[in-house]
Amino acid sequence: MEENQTSQLFELADLILAVGRHIEASKETAAESGTPLEGAVMRFIDRHPGTTAGEAAEATQLISSNFSRAVRGLEKKGLVRRDVDRRDARRVRLYPTEKAQENLQRLRDAWSRLLDGTVTDSHEIDAVITTLQHIETRLVAQSPGGTRGPADR
Repeated sequence: MEENQTSQLFELADLILAVGRHIEASKETAAESGTPLEGAVMRFIDRHPGTTAGEAAEATQLISSNFSRAVRGLEKKGLVRRDVDRRDARRVRLYPTEKAQENLQRLRDAWSRLLDGTVTDSHEIDAVITTLQHIETRLVAQSPGGTRGPADR
């Protein structure tokens, strides 16, 4: 890799982290917050209600003990519920609660207000979203056992 590309990729990662810190800080006042692990698990469960613990653990790349701790924390906060699978009683399905949906709506409102005016062209917003989805898909594919993309996560 050329030095110029190395510098550009470092700058990209650094800016993503900086923007992420601003977004994460705004979450503290807008919605019930948890650990970063809980956030990763909740993101997957929100996007895939009824997922199994195994599917969610794999998608979030968490070892089972860390995943279990995150789910217990989310349950304690009233954000996730476990239901026994109707077809296989040995399997548990994970669902966001109504409180989680309300929390997600508060987060959506807060983050939209935070970013309002920072990028005003809808085509530019779409381009940034597409680029970040592409980056996420590639990173997941490069990770051990990673095969899921943003739509699957």
